Amino acid sequence: MSEKPAGAEMPEESVGSQVSPVSEVSPETQVSQVSQVSPVSHMSSMSAMWQSSPPGSIYDYIRVASFVLGSDGRITQWSERAQELLGLTARQAIGRDPVDAFVPAELRDTGHRKVADILDGREWTGLVPYRNPEAPHGHGVAEIYVMPAQDEDGERSALCIAVDVSALRGLETDLAASQAVFGQSPLGFFLFGTDLRMLRVNERFAKVFGRPAEAYRGATAHDLLPRGEAERLGAALRQVLDTGKSLTDMPIVGSVPGSPDRRRWSVSLYRLHSSSGRPIGVAGLATDVTRRRRAEQEAAGVRRNLALLNEAGARIGTSLDLETTARELLDVAVPQFCDLASVDLYQALLSGDETPPGLADGSAELRRVAFASAVSDGPVAFGDICRAADDGPPKPIQVGEVHRYPFHSLCAGVLRTAQVKVVPGRDSGESPELGAMLQSTLVVPMVARDTVVGLAQFSRTKGSEPFGERDRALAVELAARAAVSIDNARLYRREHERALILQRSLLPPGDPEAAGLDIACRYLPGNAATEVGGDWFDVIELPGHRTALVVGDVMGRGLRAAVAMGELRTAVRTLALLDLEPAEVLSALDEIAQGLGAPSGSHTSSRSGSRTRTGAQDSSDLSEVYLATCVYAVYDPVTRRCTFANAGHLPPVLVEPGEDALLMEVPPGMPLGVGGEPFEEIEVELPDGALLALYTDGLVESRDHALDEGLQDFRAALSSHDGTRVPDSSLEDICDHVLSGLDTHHGEDDIALLMARVQGLPPGSVGDWNLPSAPQSVGRARELAREQLESWNMDDLVDTTELLVSELVTNALRYGEGEIRLRLLLDRTLVCEVWDGGLVQPRRRRARDTDEGGRGLQLVGLLSAAWGSRRTPHGKTVWFELALPDGRSSGPDSVEALLSLW
Repeated sequence: MSEKPAGAEMPEESVGSQVSPVSEVSPETQVSQVSQVSPVSHMSSMSAMWQSSPPGSIYDYIRVASFVLGSDGRITQWSERAQELLGLTARQAIGRDPVDAFVPAELRDTGHRKVADILDGREWTGLVPYRNPEAPHGHGVAEIYVMPAQDEDGERSALCIAVDVSALRGLETDLAASQAVFGQSPLGFFLFGTDLRMLRVNERFAKVFGRPAEAYRGATAHDLLPRGEAERLGAALRQVLDTGKSLTDMPIVGSVPGSPDRRRWSVSLYRLHSSSGRPIGVAGLATDVTRRRRAEQEAAGVRRNLALLNEAGARIGTSLDLETTARELLDVAVPQFCDLASVDLYQALLSGDETPPGLADGSAELRRVAFASAVSDGPVAFGDICRAADDGPPKPIQVGEVHRYPFHSLCAGVLRTAQVKVVPGRDSGESPELGAMLQSTLVVPMVARDTVVGLAQFSRTKGSEPFGERDRALAVELAARAAVSIDNARLYRREHERALILQRSLLPPGDPEAAGLDIACRYLPGNAATEVGGDWFDVIELPGHRTALVVGDVMGRGLRAAVAMGELRTAVRTLALLDLEPAEVLSALDEIAQGLGAPSGSHTSSRSGSRTRTGAQDSSDLSEVYLATCVYAVYDPVTRRCTFANAGHLPPVLVEPGEDALLMEVPPGMPLGVGGEPFEEIEVELPDGALLALYTDGLVESRDHALDEGLQDFRAALSSHDGTRVPDSSLEDICDHVLSGLDTHHGEDDIALLMARVQGLPPGSVGDWNLPSAPQSVGRARELAREQLESWNMDDLVDTTELLVSELVTNALRYGEGEIRLRLLLDRTLVCEVWDGGLVQPRRRRARDTDEGGRGLQLVGLLSAAWGSRRTPHGKTVWFELALPDGRSSGPDSVEALLSLW
């Protein structure tokens, strides 16, 4: 049998065909394997053997045809492939002599001899010309393999297999060309199968990745690249295989065996198909672009640095706020320059001390004023650079935290020497911290006017390029620009904070709380940067869950007005604690204001009208500073009644549910400091949900419009808010709506706004009883108190309340007059009040060891949070207050309190 043409056998991986199990294993092996398996697995294996091979096998390429010769040398069977190859249909071929059918006439004698030899039982393989009208010369050449056979009658026959030689030669040429392209390509060429395992790589690829070509057969992306890059490449391979869309210039980063250097490759992927269009794998080209990438990075680095410097000039130092300036530095640096950064400034310099101890040697306290990161949500430890060799593991420094760098640490050294340091990252030792992932860190001193004001740290994580010399110079420039701006901000802050300390000490606290009232307040200085003003407001808690609301305005501006405001505000609080009526409070304030305005020692004469003896200029100055207006209101949440008194101030505004805002008709009175006129008060019942607004004239008065117009705009703003009635809106929203809707940015005067929504105590929170002036009332009072507290689920307060109620009722029987009234109020605290008709106020005294009594009020003071007494129109009220149990503390022990009296 002659040799088969070269290229008739092709490697499986060259064409990507899938070979069935039958063609891969010899029949003997198959029988051996099948005999050793169970019936179920045997049936499964037989099913796999007899499955159809997918289109695109090698037989589709070489187009094998077959036919059968009978004992007489004529054709008895003719395949469809023979019809396609030789151009004869089965009807034309069956029964004919094959030599006469498709062999040229000049070769028929030789053909007949060969057929005779075949029928004698010889195998034969050879090349046979045949007529082929589609061929260039009208005939082709077929390689025919003839195998002797027998028919059903035992007669000689032959099975013939024919292959067109031109198809074999074409396939051989294609393989040679493919091998040349694959093997001689200057680019790294690789082929993945449908299971995403490598089938073949060329020598260039093997050289680039540093392993023999044979080592890559069966490898996956994870065998070549780090995990993250391998997952990217695997996902790309799967996408190309599934969609058929090519992928070009995909960047891949990794390293080759034996070299620690990072390499960069550009990878292009495309899907391979069989002749029938079936996907058989993914091919790719890989090019090493490390040098090109480095050159591009160098050029990009120069452009980036120039852009960063331009951005730094535009963005750093736009504010005189110190923290804002530090954040502006980090906003420029992260992530354009580094992955995370922080700024530490000397705490003493921030406080205004020019020469703090430890500044020269770098051991002074610093404060972390800013931190930014593109790789983490919170601060991280910066590895060894922030600690000495004998310190424990580093810990993150929070923004705002005050800390020190140990003397022998690298950071302290940078602060001492004012020299920048570059610190490489570490690979081990700090795995729990992000500090172990740092690629490189720049520690840069922040120097302004030859003084180190702080420290900036810039870090890049693994995967980023380490800092180079150009980066070092850029970091120094950025830190220097920020340091100058930070120093300017520090000097400004020092001066500004000194002014703010005074202003804040005179201004009222934030939004307070009160029983039966929701309260919101606003204060806007006319010019907060330079001056403080004389406007103030206050919310004062009074006995019996009552609340005093105060708004006042000292005429004029500046330090003298602010000092006068502070003194009047303190006086109001003192007078309010005496539980005086609103008109009495204003009368006392008027005398105090006159005393503040009069020269030393002339208070008495000023009250008698002798203030006219002061010079005209002095009188003008004093009246400008110490004349003040004030409105004082006391609200009782039990009765829901509010008592007002006014000293020359604008009237309060009331908004009842479903009604428009109205100016209350409160007697205006004279300003404080004028003297000579009594103050009147008015009592108004306020329904639940009503809104009360107290304010200063800066809110409604401006040189751009008349006062009446401002009051009308204020009432309109309070009547509705975004189409909703004001009582239905949040007080905070109403305050914001009023301030945004009115002209509050004129800066001519301070603005104070106090708003309160009336809620009132619900009836279930009040217990009120009248008791006869009889000894039995003491026991009855204890019984009523116990029952009321048990209904409120205040069992923890029962014993203490019974004891103190007994003391107050006993005192009312001994020293008071008339009927006794007991009232319990439950809100944020528990208040107990005992009323009687006597005018003598109780006085607490220390009993001697030999005294049998006199310790009742001492006991009340020991066991209560607060206690006191106040006058009423028909007698007095003695009260005490208890904190509500919170589950964490049990309050004072009554037994211990009793024992402490002796």
